[in-house]
Amino acid sequence: MQKRDREATRARLLEAARLRFAREGYDATSVRDIARDSGVDATLIFRYFGSKKQLFDQATAADLPAGLLEGPQEELVARMVRTVVDHDWTEYGGEHPLVAMLRSSAHEDARRRIRREVCDTYVNALRDLAEGEDAELRAELLSAWMVGIGILRSVVATPALAEARAADLAPHIETVATGLLGRPMSGTVDQRGESSRT
Repeated sequence: MQKRDREATRARLLEAARLRFAREGYDATSVRDIARDSGVDATLIFRYFGSKKQLFDQATAADLPAGLLEGPQEELVARMVRTVVDHDWTEYGGEHPLVAMLRSSAHEDARRRIRREVCDTYVNALRDLAEGEDAELRAELLSAWMVGIGILRSVVATPALAEARAADLAPHIETVATGLLGRPMSGTVDQRGESSRT
């Protein structure tokens, strides 16, 4: 019973931390804020996580959405954009965790994590798809475009992008991705897992 209580308290702290860090960033979030949101004493944060930094690392860690790097290669960019636009990130304040981490990018550790996650997940996969010279540069340009979509949607909340769904973006995704990667790319994801070009 005691172990179950500890696990429940730890889960509540992580949930509160995700929301606080997503909305306010690392510096503006205090341990007391998170503890108060969770209904527990602040000392429990140090008992369960060791420090605010370790809590931040665990709270902002996110598994890749299932199937992101699987499926037809020509749909990869559309799948990536879909994780920004349509994936349910409610537990991270409704934003992709990467966008949430950007609010804490004044810290070198956070910048390193952002760089690692963007490069390891997005840039490397796109670079492997790019044809011709400057594959790395074009992969980074496309990654920057996708990160920008996330920022404009959730942080800046520009009217058209904030309301757009993946289907609205599909023709533009196809044009930009095809141009930058130098190979035909689809702007949509076939829900049956089959290529949308067939």
